[in-house]
Amino acid sequence: MKKRRALLAALLSLAAVPAFAAGAADAWPSQPIRLIVPYPPGGSVDNLARLLAPTLGQKLGQPVVVENKAGASGTIGVDATVRATPDGSTFGFGVPGAISGLPHAMKVPYDVGAIRYVSLVARIPVVFVVNPSIPETTLPAFIAAARKDPGKYNYGSAGNLTTPHLAGELLKQQTGIQIMHVPYKGAAPAVTALLSNEVQMFPADASAVLALIKAGKVRALAVGSADRFVGLPDVPTTREVGLAGVEVESNYGVIAPTGTPAAIVDRMAQAIGESLRDPALRARIIEQGAVPQATSPDAYRQLMESESRKWGEVIRRGKLGLQ
Repeated sequence: MKKRRALLAALLSLAAVPAFAAGAADAWPSQPIRLIVPYPPGGSVDNLARLLAPTLGQKLGQPVVVENKAGASGTIGVDATVRATPDGSTFGFGVPGAISGLPHAMKVPYDVGAIRYVSLVARIPVVFVVNPSIPETTLPAFIAAARKDPGKYNYGSAGNLTTPHLAGELLKQQTGIQIMHVPYKGAAPAVTALLSNEVQMFPADASAVLALIKAGKVRALAVGSADRFVGLPDVPTTREVGLAGVEVESNYGVIAPTGTPAAIVDRMAQAIGESLRDPALRARIIEQGAVPQATSPDAYRQLMESESRKWGEVIRRGKLGLQ
């Protein structure tokens, strides 16, 4: 009899867990939501978060407050998100370097496998841009020139193991060219170096160079995405110029603390999808050099796992590390 009562009590306690979670999700959100950005104010990720926050807050019925937690190539902000109380009051922006790049080259303070994915928000394609003084006007021509004269050209990045660094390394591995990598402390100084011809090429996030391309201050050779970027409709893709293996995009989305109830994650993903269907918000995101795109939590997780496998192989093949 005692065993039966103990078993019944255990079953009742298990049955109560989903009911409690469902009840909590029904009442969510009941307070302002913190959205952690793992980079400083003013960058492309911060701009994206601040564009999304007002519309997302309207959909949820609570303010969404952006909080910057920068440092250690995005790992501080991702760690703060993953370790936060999983009650739906904290979310964060997932950034590719801290999720799919850095963990292959260093020990990060969080378990990548424990990240709770919510929804993709935007894809930012990499654009291979050069200083206008470079005579080559297409990416194949630039590759041919670099192959003919090894070491003649170099390329800048926003830092070691950032998307631009990995994009340049991927280009080298796919084509066999020898161009030197010059890391900078962010996209802004890398752009400055490109403008002064200190570096000749920069595989930049479109958001970092879109205005300069349109002003004719840098030349776009190709966009590293499967389809042409709506913000640069006249620039061919790497696939179009015969380099299908050189496709590079920065994928930015919303993640949640480990253990956040599925009902809350699903509701947040739904609200993000509703927000990104707003024509005004979509237009503003595209103006920033990004492609708005919402996904299911599972689709976002699968995307980042695929990206991690891809960049892990590039890092291992190139024996890349944090110099």
